[in-house]
Amino acid sequence: MRRRRIFKPARSAARPGRTLALLGGLVIAGVLAGVLSPGDLMGSAPRTQEWRALPSEVAVLDGETLRLGDRILRLHGVSAPPRGAACGPVPDCGGAATAELARLVRDRAVECRIYGRDGFGRGLGVCRAGGVEVNAALVGAGWAHADGNAIPALAAMEALARAEGRGMWAAGPR
Repeated sequence: MRRRRIFKPARSAARPGRTLALLGGLVIAGVLAGVLSPGDLMGSAPRTQEWRALPSEVAVLDGETLRLGDRILRLHGVSAPPRGAACGPVPDCGGAATAELARLVRDRAVECRIYGRDGFGRGLGVCRAGGVEVNAALVGAGWAHADGNAIPALAAMEALARAEGRGMWAAGPR
């Protein structure tokens, strides 16, 4: 007579039909999961995003940073002077850059294409307000430096603003 353990149930007889049905069900579930799931599940986020904000949701934080509703965005390829920094005849270039950015977005809906994030987690984007590209307008007015590696066209706009003595370049080319 076989001795049976108290805590371990007795083994049931193996049923090959039941095992095959379970295995077949698992294979079908795997195939359906592969067919019905997105192609690149772990990296399926789009490389660029579109952010939009109504005029009442737009706030200027500094010469290169906007708040669009509850999201913060830094203008891509643009570097404005910090507030309080003097340049040429202007005692506060950062304040003037902030004022110019505020003028560009005032009472306008803003649409931005986000290309990534900066070191602080802010979105990096190129924005349009009222049909005007804000990044280019800020550099063209002479209130921001251009990062020619990020957006090559902005480097030419900065060179022209310097040559014509616009914005922070009002004292002459530097």
